[in-house]
Amino acid sequence: MNIKNIQLSSLSRRGKGVGLLFSLFLTTLSMNAANKIDRIEPANWFVGMKNPQVQLMVYGKDIRSAEVSTDYPGVRIDSLVRLDSPNYLLVYMNVKDAQPGTMNLQFRAAKGKTNVKYELKTRDMSGEDRKGFTNADVLYMLMPDRFASSGKNLNVKGLNAYTVNRNEPSLRHGGDLEGIRQHLDYFVDLGVTALWFTPVLENNSPDHGKQSTYHGYATTDYYRVDPRFGSNADYRKLVDEAHKKGLKVVMDMIFNHCGFEHPWVKDMPSKDWLNTPEWLYPENQKNAVKTKTMDGDQMTNDKYLQTSYKLTPVLDPYASKVDMHETVDGWFVPTMPDLNQRNQHLMTYLIQNSEWWIETVGIDGIRMDTYPYADRKGMARWMEVLNDEYPNFNTVGETWVTEPAYTAAWQKDSPLAEINSNLKTVMDFSFFDKLNQAKREETDDWWNGFNRIYNSLCYDYLYVDPSYVMAFIENHDTDRFLGEGQDSLALKQALALLLTVNRIPQLYYGTEIMMNGTKQVTDGNVRRDFPGGFPGDTRNAFNKAERTKAEQDMYRWTSRLLHWRQGNDVITKGKQTQFIPVKGVYVVARTLGDKAVMTVINGTSKAATMPVERYAEIIGDRKEATNILTGHKIDLTKDVKLQPRGVMVLSM
Repeated sequence: MNIKNIQLSSLSRRGKGVGLLFSLFLTTLSMNAANKIDRIEPANWFVGMKNPQVQLMVYGKDIRSAEVSTDYPGVRIDSLVRLDSPNYLLVYMNVKDAQPGTMNLQFRAAKGKTNVKYELKTRDMSGEDRKGFTNADVLYMLMPDRFASSGKNLNVKGLNAYTVNRNEPSLRHGGDLEGIRQHLDYFVDLGVTALWFTPVLENNSPDHGKQSTYHGYATTDYYRVDPRFGSNADYRKLVDEAHKKGLKVVMDMIFNHCGFEHPWVKDMPSKDWLNTPEWLYPENQKNAVKTKTMDGDQMTNDKYLQTSYKLTPVLDPYASKVDMHETVDGWFVPTMPDLNQRNQHLMTYLIQNSEWWIETVGIDGIRMDTYPYADRKGMARWMEVLNDEYPNFNTVGETWVTEPAYTAAWQKDSPLAEINSNLKTVMDFSFFDKLNQAKREETDDWWNGFNRIYNSLCYDYLYVDPSYVMAFIENHDTDRFLGEGQDSLALKQALALLLTVNRIPQLYYGTEIMMNGTKQVTDGNVRRDFPGGFPGDTRNAFNKAERTKAEQDMYRWTSRLLHWRQGNDVITKGKQTQFIPVKGVYVVARTLGDKAVMTVINGTSKAATMPVERYAEIIGDRKEATNILTGHKIDLTKDVKLQPRGVMVLSM
């Protein structure tokens, strides 16, 4: 997540709600008049997990002093952890020998006792059977608030004040999960194979002027889908139907920080639950001053610590303690409290939360936001647990530094790192950065244009496995690739390269119809609504007949490439060979057995020629190739002519 995509919110209590099938809040249970249990997280658990222990976080006034017991066969209470706040109790429970069913948990306190029913469920499948996304997939990233609306969840009661106003780029627009579900066939027709939604969990922050947390990165309930998007049951329904259509679903999570309206902020479970929370203490408020942040006006004081946004200290062998402290312990913005992953109980909570969503909804992968900002050892523990429980699952971490050596050190088993991250997939910000420079340049014989891509990919030896690196040309935190323009030639070159190199490719919603925009004024301008996704739209770009000619041409071109890529072993398993750009022509080849593919790019604004002799090691004695972008046959017995800014994907 980029610093600029955060919107301001202010302190208030969040509302309560109940999902249709997966109730996240227990009915309030009285322990005489003065004691009650408000809720338990997670609200249920599963038998048959490799780690038989589950942590229950119990919320309730003065619950800390309670004793807990159960007589359910095969279950034992391992330990109780009494935190600093009297209103939390952690129960560590072992369910190794238990069968599925509903158990009674008895809570005994000085003022009484009560029984709470707690369900142990059967898993849908073993952890080994859950398959994550791979380089055989193409991820399509979208923002639920901005993609499509069913019109059902516009005015949800019980939440902090918010406004749905599609004329304001940083307020909520009303998209939801049902709107996405209604367009699953669109993704199938386009040819993508996996969907990555920006966070769908509750963000119960009130609007602040014309700002809101529509983006989803300020979680206020880790076990509840934001009711403006739908319910937990709606989420499960969407995932189930996506699976039936051959689509995987990736869940966006944030462990580095939560939203200011999370109960942990008003009543911290322990003094070290948050990093650098001193500025929140009432005795410091007399020093409070109005500090202008890029999100608006926010009350802070001299105890507040802002992150430096500089990620290099995390891996820098010469890093100072103060630099490391500012990076990892500083807050992203004043409205997003920084969670302390060094607290083992908090980290256990977060680990279990990701397991719970995998088991409950059936997601096929996780994208972890702001990965290096969180405690390195805590996150490594999270990934170790997930890899053990779900060895074929996949998680990608956002590691926003544009040097390959930095990114590679975050990949699982990297010899470059002192601490094994256990993170299988990392994001290739170098590819993004170099490609967005190259599009504005003429490719010469040295450094400019597509030489930048060549000089980035040549460092793939740093990665343990380059096929588990996610590449992209734009996302919700960057300018659109097209900027404010409509340069379809540059976009086609970028997409052709993205979808044929040895990477897991990720697209951003609307690229296929040439959606553009920049962040110069607001992030909302790179997160515009998909045309036709909302009631009252004047046209529907989901419908071929209502697209403009330029939109339809790009959609058809992109879809053709995507469908050709599906199941293509040359692209997913083939050896990669790249050629230094010569006279503006850059070529990347993939070979497997007797098959070959060459992506040929003219990185200049003039006509160019690809001399076939230079690429003989790939072409061999082949006389002909098919340009899969057009279906045309290409004669390989003579040099190949390229149009200005032209691109070909030659299949042989």
